[in-house]
Amino acid sequence: MTKFNWDKFDKQVDLEALQGDVKDVEENGGGDFEPLPDGQYEVSVEKLELTESKKGDPMLTIWFIILTGEYEKQRLFYNKVMQPQNDKAFGLQVHQNNEMLRGLWDCEKDEVQFTSFKDYADLVLDIHEDIDGQLEYLLEKETNKDGYDNFKIVEVFEVE
Repeated sequence: MTKFNWDKFDKQVDLEALQGDVKDVEENGGGDFEPLPDGQYEVSVEKLELTESKKGDPMLTIWFIILTGEYEKQRLFYNKVMQPQNDKAFGLQVHQNNEMLRGLWDCEKDEVQFTSFKDYADLVLDIHEDIDGQLEYLLEKETNKDGYDNFKIVEVFEVE
């Protein structure tokens, strides 16, 4: 027996129409989203956390939501894995995440430092708490030669 009352959700959905939509997607595709083009977007941060990748590596995750223009309400995802077991890449990965956090927080270099994963996770939560609903950004998205998105904070705006 489930503890949730799923009936309330069933009442919100035209189940017959949904079955037709699912069949249409299965037959004709439509589950893929076109990647957003490179460019600059006005965004806010919807989600910011230190989490784990599918492989179990620590990963900084940021969900940006586009605020204006043709792509309004769509999301851009920053997911930067950190691999402490990879001596050659770990320093670069932490540096890239530090740069992104400094851009979001609009702070001095020494305010964002990696001392341990626990402290870093706490710092990420503190930053999200400080910026949530307070700051918006002009974010530049570029696709690198390997097909991965690179993001840079171009400008920071205070929410009025």
